Amino acid sequence: MNAYLRDSEKFKDTDETTGIFVNKIRELSFRIEDVVDEFMYKLEDDKHGGFAAKTKKRMKHFKVWRRLALQLREINAELEDTIQRRDRYVIPGRQGHTKNNGDHHATSTNQTLCSAREEDLVGIEGNAAKLKGWLVNDLEERNTKITTVWGMGGVGKTTLVDHVYKIVKVQFDAAAWITVSKSYRVEDLLKKIAREFGTSISSSNMDMRRVVDVIRNHIKEDYILKRRRLIRHWITAGFIKEKENKTLEGVAEGFLNELVNRSLLQVVMKNEIGRVKCCRMHDVIRHIAVDKAEKECFGKVYDGCGTVLLHPTRRLSIQSTNVAPLNQSGGTHLRAIHAFTSSIDIDLLRPTLASSLLLSILDLQGTEIKMLPNEIFSLFNLRFLGLRYTRIEILPEAIGKLQNLEVLDAAATSLLCLPKDVEKLRKLRYLYAFTMRLENSRRDFCGVKVPRGIRHLTGLHALQRVTASLETLREVAALTELRTFAVTDVTSEHSLNLFRAIMNMNHLAHLSVDTLGDNEVLPIEALNLPETLYKLELTGQLQKTQMPQVFSSWSHLKNLNILSLWSSKLNEDSFSSLVTLRSLCFLGLYNEAYNGKIMCFSAQSFPRLRGIKIHGASQLSQVKIEKGALESLVELRFSRCRELKHLPHGIECITNLEELYLVDTAEELIEKLRKKTDSYKCNEEHMKIRHIRKVVVRLTEKNIWERIR
Repeated sequence: MNAYLRDSEKFKDTDETTGIFVNKIRELSFRIEDVVDEFMYKLEDDKHGGFAAKTKKRMKHFKVWRRLALQLREINAELEDTIQRRDRYVIPGRQGHTKNNGDHHATSTNQTLCSAREEDLVGIEGNAAKLKGWLVNDLEERNTKITTVWGMGGVGKTTLVDHVYKIVKVQFDAAAWITVSKSYRVEDLLKKIAREFGTSISSSNMDMRRVVDVIRNHIKEDYILKRRRLIRHWITAGFIKEKENKTLEGVAEGFLNELVNRSLLQVVMKNEIGRVKCCRMHDVIRHIAVDKAEKECFGKVYDGCGTVLLHPTRRLSIQSTNVAPLNQSGGTHLRAIHAFTSSIDIDLLRPTLASSLLLSILDLQGTEIKMLPNEIFSLFNLRFLGLRYTRIEILPEAIGKLQNLEVLDAAATSLLCLPKDVEKLRKLRYLYAFTMRLENSRRDFCGVKVPRGIRHLTGLHALQRVTASLETLREVAALTELRTFAVTDVTSEHSLNLFRAIMNMNHLAHLSVDTLGDNEVLPIEALNLPETLYKLELTGQLQKTQMPQVFSSWSHLKNLNILSLWSSKLNEDSFSSLVTLRSLCFLGLYNEAYNGKIMCFSAQSFPRLRGIKIHGASQLSQVKIEKGALESLVELRFSRCRELKHLPHGIECITNLEELYLVDTAEELIEKLRKKTDSYKCNEEHMKIRHIRKVVVRLTEKNIWERIR
């Protein structure tokens, strides 16, 4: 039936009779899916317990088997009747005429994705210049408070405003980009503005530190979609099937790239190595998608306006705090609930959860809930539980009842430890849990304690972030399928167990190791990294004398694209040995990761490097770039390098450099770049960067934030 539906989608809109038939087949397939899921749950339940318990359950389930069998007979009868009616009313000569009307266009998912740069936009020059004039030149003269851009949907209003905003924001002391929906709360808008300003708010003052993505929806207007989250939703919803030599994640990313190539999704941001990180859906495409989703019972958006009828809708997007009407709307067939308002009352959602026993996705990300309702633990079909950025402090032992759970996302919550029964979740594929730190001096998170028995979760692909202990690391060694592993609070006594565990992870792609304190030395010379590794994050001191040998031993890591170091205290000699990592596309050095005075990039070094971020190098005063080095560099950032008084020597030779950011470097350097005088020295500095498309300088203490170029 699913195969038929996939084929019929190509031409159902050209034939009303076929369209009606397809909709009926879809409804019947939904009902079959419900019966199968309930049957599988009851069948699995029969396997647990002793002989007496199993016998009792089978007797109890006898009526259930009979009811399910009757439902299947009814569905089969309806299916036969539907086929007969279609054949009875088919128009002679129409059958098969649309076979060749399908869209045979195929776009390679391996194509390089290109997002539009500012200079690539055409047809908006006049309006852009006018808007920039209103915002900058006429600001004081006209006392401008509000500037409005209006026009019909899809003509490019958002593109125009976004383009101008990126240009003029550096000329203001503060700038924030937020989206205001038709229904909103003032508190939510204030939180979003505060986040845009980078404000750190304590829990006593609206607790804005915890609200990172308050309003979210993968089809919501102007909502930013994160690649990894979208992919996890697709997988747990069953949309993705494995292909030869490809993981589920790889197949899903291929589909995402194809949506971008077809302009159904717009790239908003790419990561350090050029992969799509965030994207969004155009307003017009969104309206079409929402309308089509409702017509085909795929999903429904609830915004609190008007009446709501959920049956037979399969997925629900909640964008209103008033959820009480949902309890009388018949949501027994729901497969997914996404909550996209921070102030939702979870108690009012209890009846809906209690009636939605077939629910497979429950995403409460960003809501202000502190405790999970008991109704959640009766959702035998639940595969995705999203609690990221909530106020959850404790997960009850009842979490072990969710036997089909594949994703448990409790990142950036108040969890300190996971319950013992989490080891019963044998189908778990992704486990994210960590707490945000209060101070900003180091990494902004700390891990959670995991219970004994974590070794039984052999299907885990991601474990992020756990607090290190000898017992925990011994158990983690059994998780050989891990692709992502992050551990915190590591000390020297953990090294042996940690490195043994990592050696067993033959598919590891992302590794993050965070020591207990900045003064803790991480003896990575004994660490044997797998060749599959592409992202490595290390926090803690490294043995300077051992680094040349260590980095040389990593030269076999042909897939290592991203290296981020915190508090490593590298000097000139140990840094120079990094050149052996020729596959690097991004290098980040943070919080005294480098404490030398001179940083030198030798000729021919880092041929693939696209981005460099140097943050908190308090002693760095000079950067040298020899000719032929960094030939692929696109973005260069220096922040909190207060002794850096000159531009990097040789920066004019990096012809591909597009963006340069100087944040809280020496005031002398920033003022030289800001001045546009005829003095020889100032002109010399400007000449060095004239080939760079975007140059931004900032002095936080003086509220200076300016785009030079």
